[in-house]
Amino acid sequence: MSEDPGLFEIMRTCRAMRRLKPDPVPEEVLIRLVEAAQWGPSGSNQQTGRWLIVREQAGKDRIAALNKAAVDRYLTGRRDTVASLPEPQKTSQTRILNAVQWQAEHMQEAPAIIIPCLAMAATPRDTWLAGFGAGGSVWPGVQNLLLAARGLGLGAALTTLAMTDRAAFKDAVGLPDGVEPVCVVPVGYPLGNFGPVTRRPVADVLRWETWS
Repeated sequence: MSEDPGLFEIMRTCRAMRRLKPDPVPEEVLIRLVEAAQWGPSGSNQQTGRWLIVREQAGKDRIAALNKAAVDRYLTGRRDTVASLPEPQKTSQTRILNAVQWQAEHMQEAPAIIIPCLAMAATPRDTWLAGFGAGGSVWPGVQNLLLAARGLGLGAALTTLAMTDRAAFKDAVGLPDGVEPVCVVPVGYPLGNFGPVTRRPVADVLRWETWS
């Protein structure tokens, strides 16, 4: 079996990079990210993924405001839970929460915010569940986008908190009926460093043939 060590190294070091520089990202680089996303598989190859890139300040401000309101609510309860965790979980989770808060306070400064969407034949009754239920046609593209960003030296980290009020979010970015947002991905050059991700050992999560 042949392996591409470059690809595997990208996957091994594709951290969620929430702290981003405000430096502009060239348009051709953003187009490459969407091209990589489009290479992802979709159900019956219907290619229902759509990719909205927001660069104008007014649009980024609207997205950031919705995200911050949701993050503030989320962090209020989550910090209490994390405070009761044993070390080193407490330290690790606190670091993540601090990064989430930083992202919420600075999202409007990201040079570009990419919104992966799902194009649907008709607006479903429950847009949240429908977006995630049919999201199998979009999520592989999102992962391609994240890996492409890492490969190009860009930081990125997806969030769904900004879409907590979906009607307000769709209005803020001008999404029509039949187009549902799946997540939000701020993209830019990272303030931090890429490095190995922290994950459970394969032996802890792998089973063969049956569960027991």
